[in-house]
Amino acid sequence: MGEALYKCLVRQGDRGITMNHRVFALAALTAAALAMPALAGEPRAVIELFTSQGCSSCPAADKLLGELRSDPSLVVLSLPVDYWDYLGWKDTLADARFSARQKAYSKMRGDREVYTPQAIINGSAHVIGSDRANIEGAIGATRKEDGVMSIPVTMKQSGKQLTVSVAAANKSPVAMHGEVWICSISKSIPISIGRGENRGKEIVYHNVVRNWLKVGDWSGKAASWSIPIENVMRDGVDGAIVYVQDGDRDKPGAMLGAAYTTLR
Repeated sequence: MGEALYKCLVRQGDRGITMNHRVFALAALTAAALAMPALAGEPRAVIELFTSQGCSSCPAADKLLGELRSDPSLVVLSLPVDYWDYLGWKDTLADARFSARQKAYSKMRGDREVYTPQAIINGSAHVIGSDRANIEGAIGATRKEDGVMSIPVTMKQSGKQLTVSVAAANKSPVAMHGEVWICSISKSIPISIGRGENRGKEIVYHNVVRNWLKVGDWSGKAASWSIPIENVMRDGVDGAIVYVQDGDRDKPGAMLGAAYTTLR
């Protein structure tokens, strides 16, 4: 739609358009392009937020994640960690597997940057989870890496089955293998915190991972898997995210593709 508007205004320019009109045309084209939603099944980034109910710096990041969730070009996950539980409040959503995943990312990067709120972008870059500008910057930077978010992935529910399909790899030598995982998520969980640094606050957590299930290994060729919905569902779960990631659970690499669906 933006391109059509631009061409229309340029045609008018052939009949005497002014410089101001040209500027308006370019501005209108840019605005229209920004307003257009991302193509379904082709997100530009997976954002993993490592957070904690016991961290006073985390609520701003939790709120921002809720805002980012509304962007159809982003796949977002909240992964509450358990290593701040000693501060006086045991995180009711925390999972030791999330803490281990965050540490595995740090080991792969070769640094000791494990903190909350930490956002991991496309499996590689890390930024403070409440910094929207740096998150957007990291998305742009990671998208320049070979293979990152280059593989179309779809996920559909049909009756009691959930079907995941991963397309064939492109010519990039990087995106030729990966693990396929499904995350069961709860889209919104309000928590009233009774003790610790966030004492007295009610915080809403978004796209909280409630369980992980490895679907299979992807070898670069088009492939599909069918999973019984009962293997994904549990109390409070109302959505699922699937991602294809280079490396493995202990040595996570770049995100190659992802998709999201609401469960019913």
